[in-house]
Amino acid sequence: MVAAIATGAFAAAAAGQNLQDDQSSDSGSSSPDVTPLANAHYATSAIGVGGNGNNAIKGSPTLLATGQQTTSGDEAEAEAQQLAKSDQITEKREQREAAKAREAAKPDFVAPANGQLSSTFGGRWGTTHYGIDLANATGTPIRAAAEGTVVEAGPASGFGLWVRVQLSDGTVHVYGHIQSYSVSVGQHVEPGDVIAQMGSRGQSTGPHLHFEVWNPSGKKIDPLPWLSQRGVDL
Repeated sequence: MVAAIATGAFAAAAAGQNLQDDQSSDSGSSSPDVTPLANAHYATSAIGVGGNGNNAIKGSPTLLATGQQTTSGDEAEAEAQQLAKSDQITEKREQREAAKAREAAKPDFVAPANGQLSSTFGGRWGTTHYGIDLANATGTPIRAAAEGTVVEAGPASGFGLWVRVQLSDGTVHVYGHIQSYSVSVGQHVEPGDVIAQMGSRGQSTGPHLHFEVWNPSGKKIDPLPWLSQRGVDL
């Protein structure tokens, strides 16, 4: 038995020597390029799927544990703040677009008040009536019929109180017999803005709005066709 073991060991040594000689012969060098791995443990470590801190080969890849986070808390918070800022920018843009849409939808001309057309432009009671009358209850809102600038607001002979608004082309609108007004000289008004309240001040037989239109040259013209040409029919 001892002889058999010795014979086997000799044979294994000879085989190992032959393998080493073959590798040396292939490379043309006396030193082998590849060192055989001693055991399965080191073989496992070499491909990066096992081994501990002492035995693992340097440079082998490290696998992340399941659920490990690669983003720090500060980075996550910064990202959340950026998303919130983006949402705020989007919301403000939508608000601006909605405001533009509302502005575009506003009419350029409106009726100066709600009420019954009780008198028209022209001759009346032996004199000339230079406007139209819209009758309604005291306090009924009176609105700017067009965009313009208030050039007078206060007492006026025959009207008690009035408001005059001048348009950009020089046309002037007169609102007379008003109970009170809520604008001041120099104020810019938009179509539909409430500028006064209906009343019966001055030479009046009941609460109504007396509305006049003076063209840019100062001539008093019929308000009905002027309004109708601009899409407002009373």
